[in-house]
Amino acid sequence: METEDAQGRLRNRRPIAVVDIGSNSVRLVIYEGLVRAPSILFNEKVQCGLGRGIAETGNMDEGAVRSALDALRRFRALADQGRVERLVVLATAAAREAGNGPAFIEEAERILGQEITVLSGREEALYSAYGVQSAFRAIDGVMGDLGGGSLEVVDMKGEAIGEGMTLPIGVIRLSERAGGELKQAVKIARQEIKRAAFLEGGRGRTFYAVGGTWRNLAKLHMANTGYPLHVTHHYEMDAERAAGFLGRVGRNNVEKMRGIGQVSRSRRSLLPYGAIVLAEIIRAMKPEKVVFSSAGVREGYLYGLLDEETRKRDALIEAAEELSILRSRSPRHARELAVWTGNAFRAFGIDETEDEARYREAACRLADISWRAHPDYRGDQALNVIAYGSFTQIDHPGRAYIALANYFRHDGLKNPTLAPEIRTITSDRIWERSRYLGAFFRVAYLFTAAMPGVIGDITWREKEDGSMELVLPRRLAELHGSRPLGRINQLSKVVGRPIALVVED
Repeated sequence: METEDAQGRLRNRRPIAVVDIGSNSVRLVIYEGLVRAPSILFNEKVQCGLGRGIAETGNMDEGAVRSALDALRRFRALADQGRVERLVVLATAAAREAGNGPAFIEEAERILGQEITVLSGREEALYSAYGVQSAFRAIDGVMGDLGGGSLEVVDMKGEAIGEGMTLPIGVIRLSERAGGELKQAVKIARQEIKRAAFLEGGRGRTFYAVGGTWRNLAKLHMANTGYPLHVTHHYEMDAERAAGFLGRVGRNNVEKMRGIGQVSRSRRSLLPYGAIVLAEIIRAMKPEKVVFSSAGVREGYLYGLLDEETRKRDALIEAAEELSILRSRSPRHARELAVWTGNAFRAFGIDETEDEARYREAACRLADISWRAHPDYRGDQALNVIAYGSFTQIDHPGRAYIALANYFRHDGLKNPTLAPEIRTITSDRIWERSRYLGAFFRVAYLFTAAMPGVIGDITWREKEDGSMELVLPRRLAELHGSRPLGRINQLSKVVGRPIALVVED
C-alpha cells in the first residue's frame, strides 16, 4: 500500500469502520483504530427512513430501501478509499422487524461484500449500554437509546448492567402509531413506558440519553438557555426544570425557537416525538438530571471488542496522550509535567478530588499543543481545541478546568475578564484550581523550554514560617534569572504564599 508522511495521524493504527443501518438513518463511521479512545477519520449519514411505514404495512418502504442500498454502495467505496482493514455492519429495529427485512439484508450483504449483524433488541440495548460505559465514569442511573424504531432502556450502576427492555416507541414508529397526533403519541409513550417498571428505581439518579434525536434536543436546549459550551456529550439538563422546554417541543412549537436552524429539516419533524418520550421517561423515573451521550451502539460494539485491560484505561488520559504525541514538542515532557504539578499541589496543600487529579493530568498532556500558533493566539487555540475536543469520560466543568488552565498558561493571569463565557459553567473551586495550574505551567516552561529531563529535578521545599522555596539543583543554576523570578512572583500572588527561588548548595 502506498505510504505518505502523514504526521497528523498516529502510526501503526489500522482503520476500522462501522456501518450502522438504523430505522431513521444509515451511517458510516471510520475510526483511526480499535483503541480505548478512537478518533473518527470519516463520518457520513444518510436519512433513509427505513422505519417509515412498518407500523402500517409491516414492511420497509421500497423508496427507503433503494435509498439505503445506494448509500451502502457509496459506503463500501468510501471504506475502501479509507483503507479500512475491518468493516463491521450492524442493523437494528427496522431490518430486524420488517417483513422485507431478510431480502434487504441479503442485498445489502451482496453490495458490501460483508456479513451484516442484525442485532436483537437485547443486543441493541447491551451495546448501547457498553457505549455509555465507554464514555462515562461512576455511572448510576438508566440508559435510554432512542432510535427511529425502538427505545432501549437499561439500568446501570458502575460496571454492572442490570435490567433492560426494548419498547416500540422509536420516533418514527411513535409518529406513525399516533397517526401524527401528538396528544395520542403522549398516551402511547406513557402506556409503553409503564411496562418498564424498573424505571421507578431510577428516582434521584441519572438518565443517560443516547440517540440523534435527543442530541438535537440538547442542542436546541443549549441555544434556548444561552449555554456557552456547545458540546452535546455530557451536557446536563435538570430533569425538573426541563418540563417547560420539553412541553413546548412536544407541542411542535419549534420553528421559531432559537437554534432551530442547527437541526436538519429531516430531523425537525421527529423532535416533538423525542421530546414526548423524554418527558414521559422523566415522569416515570423522576431522575435528578438528564445527561446526553455522544456514544451509543457503534461505540459500544467497538468497546465490546476490546480486551478487559484496554477497557479499564482512562479514555480522557488516552485521548490527551494521543493529542500530545501529535501536537506537542515533547510528550515525555508533558508526562513529567503531570508528575511535577501533582507534587506541587501536594506541597502547597491544594487538595484534589479523583476527577480533578485526572483533569490536571490531562491538562499537562495538552499544555503544549498550540505551540505552532502565533504567540498572540496560542491561548485561544488551546482553549478552543480543548473545550470543544472529542473527549469522553469528562463533564463540562472538567473541560473548562483543562481549557482554562492552558489558556492561563499562554495568556497570563492578570485579566479577570478572561474567557467570560467558559467562566459561567465553572465553580469557584474549578476556576481557582485552573489558575493555580496555569500559574505552575508558566513557571515550569521557563525552566524546561518544553523539553524533558529537567522539571523532575526542580523541587519544592516548605520553610518553618510557611513560605515556599523552589529549589534548583546546582547543575541547573544557570537557569536562574529575572524571567523565572517574575513568574514565581506571579505564582506567589495566585497561591497566596511567599516563594523564593534558590539554588541547592
